[in-house]
Amino acid sequence: MRGSLVLAAILIFIPAMANAQSSDTVLLHSAGSLRGALTEVAKNFEARFEASSGAKVEMKYGASGLLKDEIAGGAKAEVFASANMEHPQALAKAGKSGPVVLFARNRLCALVKPGLVVEPATLLEVMLDPQVKLGTSTPKADPSGDYAWEVFKKAEALKPGAFAVLDKKALQLLGGPSSPPPPASGRGLYGELIANGTADVFLTYCTNAQVAVAENPGQRVVALPDNLAVGADYGLTVMATASPAAYRLAMFILSPDGQRILAKHGFAAPALPQ
Repeated sequence: MRGSLVLAAILIFIPAMANAQSSDTVLLHSAGSLRGALTEVAKNFEARFEASSGAKVEMKYGASGLLKDEIAGGAKAEVFASANMEHPQALAKAGKSGPVVLFARNRLCALVKPGLVVEPATLLEVMLDPQVKLGTSTPKADPSGDYAWEVFKKAEALKPGAFAVLDKKALQLLGGPSSPPPPASGRGLYGELIANGTADVFLTYCTNAQVAVAENPGQRVVALPDNLAVGADYGLTVMATASPAAYRLAMFILSPDGQRILAKHGFAAPALPQ
């Protein structure tokens, strides 16, 4: 909460700086797992705060690592919402953005195909089964993949040799440069990959898994046991040359209203008043 207040105070003054350019469109680059939540945030922001100015939010969703590389390479962006802290911190360290603040939290869960008998206590045994196809996102390009490999490291501590097995068998199906785009139907890819048999178990964010279950009856979300559990901290930063409207959007994401929308979509919202 304190970090959010510090950033909010900074954001109040930065728009007055000479290098802040006015714009009719706010360019938001965001982790794909935030698609539902931040799309709703953007609509509320436009309707409630930008109606008089006509400012709109243009959203680009994708793997946080790939988005970070695009921005570092010169792609036009104003607000970056990442599924980890490291990628926005890299931009801040390079002088491309301002401070980074923790604005949401998530957790890793297992999305499981219908009929597969698995519970938290047996999840590791099932993931190690040679007959079970284990799906993940792509490490380095997508933080979800990095978090999956953290699970594998924890598995090694519980069962020596587990890391090598999981590292070899994991199918890096999403989040990479050549990964398939979201279906034209708007449905989530995680549920699609389970439904078409590409994966039997998919390690993904709990928020993604819940969406997949809603779209694909019969699929299940299995929580990781405490000894395998991995959390995800989401970082927000604003580019150094962003428009005043971009700073207002960042402040709205950190506001109680923005945080409540994140919580509604299953995220832990650290800036919500207690």
